Amino acid sequence: MTPFLREITLVSSGGAFLDGYVLSLIGVALTQITTHMSLTTHWTALIGASVLLGILVGSIVGGYLTDLIGRKKMFVADIIAIALFSALSTTDTTPLLLVVYRFFIGVFVGADYPIATSLITEFTPKHHRAISMGMVSAAWYLGATVAAVVGFALCDVDGGWRLMLGSAIVPCVFLLIGRCKVPESPLWLKSKGRHEEARRVVFRVYGADVILEDEEEEPKRKAGFAEVFSKGYAARIVFLGILTLCQVVPMYAIYTFGPQIMTAFGLGVGKSAILGESVLSLFFLVGSLPAMFWLNSMGRRPLLIRSLFLMAAGLLVLGLFPTAPLPVIICAFGLYAFFSGGPGILQWLYPNELFPTEVRATAVGLAIGISRVGTIAATYATPIFLASFGIGPTMLVAAGLVILGLVLSIFMAPETAGKSLGETSSL
Repeated sequence: MTPFLREITLVSSGGAFLDGYVLSLIGVALTQITTHMSLTTHWTALIGASVLLGILVGSIVGGYLTDLIGRKKMFVADIIAIALFSALSTTDTTPLLLVVYRFFIGVFVGADYPIATSLITEFTPKHHRAISMGMVSAAWYLGATVAAVVGFALCDVDGGWRLMLGSAIVPCVFLLIGRCKVPESPLWLKSKGRHEEARRVVFRVYGADVILEDEEEEPKRKAGFAEVFSKGYAARIVFLGILTLCQVVPMYAIYTFGPQIMTAFGLGVGKSAILGESVLSLFFLVGSLPAMFWLNSMGRRPLLIRSLFLMAAGLLVLGLFPTAPLPVIICAFGLYAFFSGGPGILQWLYPNELFPTEVRATAVGLAIGISRVGTIAATYATPIFLASFGIGPTMLVAAGLVILGLVLSIFMAPETAGKSLGETSSL
């Protein structure tokens, strides 16, 4: 892992940082926007869910385009678009326009996932792959944590919601500078038959003593959605889509409506609830750090199954005992959040390992897209369900989803640790 490879990982993780940042910050911003625009519960839900609908569209379309025209072009364009729509969302607007702007932010955040994770996977040596992809997951939680801190600082500022939504421009500028220096993926170039360009990138990044595997292999067929579902890959897409859905639906609901959920558990109102959400974000962030190394030492499959079991246990405690003493509530949240680290990394690592180069980004986009169908419905329904049934049943539904992911993983989760991309993507 040279300094240049670390830089590629850093700027590639920026999209995940922005996802965590813009998704979490809207929960705090809505505490002001609701009053400013006199929002109903349904408008609040629509604004929260609009970015997820955008991620659904962007991840699928962006993944396909990334396999078709390359990683590099998409890598730069989507950051510019995120900055543009973040700026537009700060203007005097209507609830409908805010939904539209948030949707397009989601489109380009979603497009960034297959682009960035494909680049990390295709540049990183196999023994560092889990750690590099772990940086993507950690970046998401870091973005969410920073959002909670920014929201806490601005929640009492008049018109602070504009500053919150516009603040995403700052990381976009830094990411754009870094991404302009990243070359095209040599594996993608090779898959298109552009061997000489691939060799030049390999020489620039790794040096003269490194070559690509199967250098003389003929170019693959044109990438497309049908290719992802051919030759038995369909089962992998279904597994990854449902697993990611079960893992991220509770997390997205907690982050998008964090202050309301913290208040429902008696963890304070206003700034106190925002502070409680930031502490929860730290549990998510800290849990992703050891998981990067456990994915190699323990293996992908064992870590996934054990983590999902402990996550479900934490949510069950919250659902069955919502009025428990404060230390119990904090420990249950901490148990769920800390052990989300391993599954959080695998939602990016697995689809990149289990599909070949020519359709890798398409597969990542489809897996994310399937999961976001659930997150859209859940994010829209969370405030309505919470108001109708209370916090206990809401947490029990979340626990049920994690248990479904656990059962699915016991039967279908593969082991890919220590294997080359050729081995992991082979049927």
